[in-house]
Amino acid sequence: MNIMGMTTEDYSAIFRIVSAVMLFGNMQFKQERNSDQATLPDNTVAQKVAHLLGLSITEMTKAFLRPRIKVGRDYVSKAQTKEQVEFAVEAISKACYERMFRWLVNRINRSLDRSKRQGASFIGILDMAGFEIFELNSFEQLCINYTNEKLQQLFNHTMFILEQEEYQREGIEWKFIDFGLDLQPTIDLIDKPMGVMALLDEECWFPKATDKSFVEKLMSAQSVHPKFHKTDFRGVADFSIIHYAGKVDYSAHKWLMKNMDPLNENIVQLLQSSQDSFVTHIWKDAEIVGIAHQALTDTQFGARTRKGMFRTVSQLYKEQLNKLMITLRNTNPNFVRCIIPNHEKRAGKIDAQLVLDQLRCNGVLEGIRICRQGFPNRIPFQEFRQRYELLTSNAIPKGFMDGKKACEKMIKALELDTNLYRVGQSKIFFRAGVLAHLEEERDFKISDLIVNFQAFCRGYLARRNYQKRLQQLNAIRIIQRNCSAYLKLRNWQWWRLYTKVKPLLEVTKQEEVLSIKEEELKVVKEKLDSQQRGVLELEKKYQTAVDEKNALAEQLQAEVELCAEAEEMRARLAARKLELE
Repeated sequence: MNIMGMTTEDYSAIFRIVSAVMLFGNMQFKQERNSDQATLPDNTVAQKVAHLLGLSITEMTKAFLRPRIKVGRDYVSKAQTKEQVEFAVEAISKACYERMFRWLVNRINRSLDRSKRQGASFIGILDMAGFEIFELNSFEQLCINYTNEKLQQLFNHTMFILEQEEYQREGIEWKFIDFGLDLQPTIDLIDKPMGVMALLDEECWFPKATDKSFVEKLMSAQSVHPKFHKTDFRGVADFSIIHYAGKVDYSAHKWLMKNMDPLNENIVQLLQSSQDSFVTHIWKDAEIVGIAHQALTDTQFGARTRKGMFRTVSQLYKEQLNKLMITLRNTNPNFVRCIIPNHEKRAGKIDAQLVLDQLRCNGVLEGIRICRQGFPNRIPFQEFRQRYELLTSNAIPKGFMDGKKACEKMIKALELDTNLYRVGQSKIFFRAGVLAHLEEERDFKISDLIVNFQAFCRGYLARRNYQKRLQQLNAIRIIQRNCSAYLKLRNWQWWRLYTKVKPLLEVTKQEEVLSIKEEELKVVKEKLDSQQRGVLELEKKYQTAVDEKNALAEQLQAEVELCAEAEEMRARLAARKLELE
């Protein structure tokens, strides 16, 4: 919630609504002894609900127990039975939760939508419960299972239509099949005219209609439908429907009441004028039909049917579901199937029967069955050649060959039945199990190659180890011979004398080397003295040359000065000559 930018006031408002919805269920109504009128002996819980919703406890209790209805041109307060009050409380609690949840979803969507552009792309998540099959199923299970039928139909259509479109792109001969039509009979049984929901809506408009009359009409209209079954009269269920996940038994008890689900308009008016701004906000768009605009008719349940604008729960549900399906069809959906491994929530434990039932109900097994009718496995030419060429090593000639032709030669060499594969434009398609068989053959071939390679490696290592051992054996024999010879030699007198004299010979040899080194040092010193004398002579010559250079420089300077004087005298004489002329 913090990430979505919600404030503390938003938290508090959400918690108040949720608390009120939970406390609605704790309100205990009783029936008076001498009449059918309902009473509220203990209003402690009601006070908490009224405080959370910003209502007056007196007005709220009066609206539930004695709501005002229009009779002719006047309004009168009509006492409600215990069943009617409990139904009104349940309806208003569901409506409060639904409106709060709708507000929360819109609030999150506004926080996530940064583009603020109409028609912008979006990523949506639809979290939907799977098929519900209990021992006894009611109207809620019918709505959930109906939704799952539509979603499963979309799944079949999306997954397998895309599969068949790829067959067409690859140029494979294939008869187009719409697997989504498999679910259409059940969907038609529920939502088409004279279907379950249509007949239920029709019964809601009759004042004296009952759940029994609805079941009788349904039996009469759909008795021959292949997806509709009559149940044993001795059973609790009233009828059965064959859904995608299996046969589901339904009890029509209180279906008319649940389908009408009218809100107590007195309570709606109170909520719209609540002192809590959040409650007023989520109820501001509620339409009140019946108090001043529409006539009301009482059914046997005490629920008031609205003429004109009134819409039943099934009508609203179908409308919302159709909008959802339109949105899903305009997107690129991805499907995730969630599987519960066990009911104990224990790690590492898998209830096989439970998982199998979920796979069956989720349509996974049916999807696998449909996939097996086509060519579920496919592989590009290059990958097929690279992976399985070792199974047909001599089938492809050396040199370049087109991938498709090479794969056709490989398949011919593998001697596969033509019904087990199809060659497309860029891929090869296989029936279920064919590619697994090729993988097994490939594994066997690779195993043989690896075994042969291992045998060669083991032989090479064994031979190398053998050669090493031979070298070690020869070395040991040489060491043994030398040791034996040494043991014999070490006690020989001449050998002992040799070992004692040898160090002395080394000393004499060192003196000779030392004298040679001294002679060499003497020669080097003489050369050094000679070179030093040469250096001194060169230094003297250098100094003499420097002195001569300095003398010549002085003489040159004197000559330059003399030349300058002579030039000056010549200039004067030339000037004098000009004067004399």
